[in-house]
Amino acid sequence: MASQSNEPLPDGYRLNNYTIEKLLSSGGFSIVYLGRDENGSPVAIKEYLPAALVIRVDGAEVKINSEENLAVFRHGLKCFFEEGRSLATISHPNIVRVENFFRANETVYMVMQYVRGRTLQFHIQRHRHEFTDSFVRRLFTHLLNGLREVHANKLLHLDIKPANIYITMEGAPVLLDFGAARQALNADAPRLRPMYTAGYAAPEQYHSNQQLGPWSDIYAAGATMYTCVAGVHPQPASEREKDDQMVPVKELAGPAISPELLEIIEWCLKLDHMARPQTAFELQKALMKGVSDVREARDIPEEAVVEMVEDSFSGRLKKTLNRKIF
Repeated sequence: MASQSNEPLPDGYRLNNYTIEKLLSSGGFSIVYLGRDENGSPVAIKEYLPAALVIRVDGAEVKINSEENLAVFRHGLKCFFEEGRSLATISHPNIVRVENFFRANETVYMVMQYVRGRTLQFHIQRHRHEFTDSFVRRLFTHLLNGLREVHANKLLHLDIKPANIYITMEGAPVLLDFGAARQALNADAPRLRPMYTAGYAAPEQYHSNQQLGPWSDIYAAGATMYTCVAGVHPQPASEREKDDQMVPVKELAGPAISPELLEIIEWCLKLDHMARPQTAFELQKALMKGVSDVREARDIPEEAVVEMVEDSFSGRLKKTLNRKIF
């Protein structure tokens, strides 16, 4: 059955202790609203609403569009709810904070911190010519701090891309919109159109019999860095597996990007997941060290990376953003 476009909840709608203010974004899997809590503080509210499975009829409640989709919808709903429960345990400045999650209207809602700023995608479109080697390294070193926390909690993001990275007004990158529940829904219902983001999803995300892991998020991080320096996303992994025609990033990058960083990006984009960095920490060390042989980055002790990030990059990243982007 073809998917349909579902109407969002109306402005002013009362949802438990929150008030819907306006629609922020909508897609095939969910709808995100700007809302207000009881104190009037802004929040982002994400509604589980897979358009291929459910419809909203006469108001707020959602209904299954076909009985054969009931089990699939419930499985995705459970994954969405469990994702909210897991994310609510994470408190990190580079990860969007989940403040609440609850059931209503026959579906599930996730209440998140409302991040003020612009997406990395916006900055790439408007200011890519100002991106320097040091800026990209600092940005992703901070982001990887958050991703390490995610992986430490046995979670994967599975949808890292420029549109899901916010740069706050304070200059901090924040990772938004986890895709783990979407991935679970796709695996359980292969007849549905996959909800991958072309160019950023790792090769193993296209195959149900391949193991996902931190290396899958590393591929997406590499693809996002590729976009930062090249201005376009790399060739989708599903196409690369058949005929790898990805334009080498060194042919698209400007002179402000070092050969060492370009090598790191290519390392992240290996089709064989075993050939990529295996952890966010391993990639973070390479970005910090900036050596021509990225394998040497494994020699930097973890405590040195943490100290360098906290003492060196934080202030400089904010200065770079305020001076060049905002």
